Amino acid sequence: MSDQEPAVSEFKSKSGLRRIFSAFFYSVDGFRAAWRNEHAFRQELVLVIIGIIIALLLPVSAFEKLMMIAVLLQILVVELINSAIEAVVDRVSLERHRLSKNAKDFGSAAVLLTLIMAIATWAVVLINRFYY
Repeated sequence: MSDQEPAVSEFKSKSGLRRIFSAFFYSVDGFRAAWRNEHAFRQELVLVIIGIIIALLLPVSAFEKLMMIAVLLQILVVELINSAIEAVVDRVSLERHRLSKNAKDFGSAAVLLTLIMAIATWAVVLINRFYY
């Protein structure tokens, strides 16, 4: 390899349709691993499914339903990213270290902020619908 060629992981996906199929199955594997290994993900997924059902049944506009469901799905997105951060930190070292703690705490804080945003969104929609 010459100095001008970029270093690329041997695990980097291929191009075209094969890449799309591979990416889809990697995503399915990610959901399965999160369900199997992450208690928080399982708990949040159950709450999100219940929340989606409630949002769809509520007498609010389609846009409000979309926003209520979107903030719930965002919780799962951030939880998956948090779990990925935790997995990488643990893969690098299980030794207790201030920077490892920071990385995990930052991910946890991101999940908390997402939960707060979801609660605030639901509160605004429900208060506007039922109290004004």
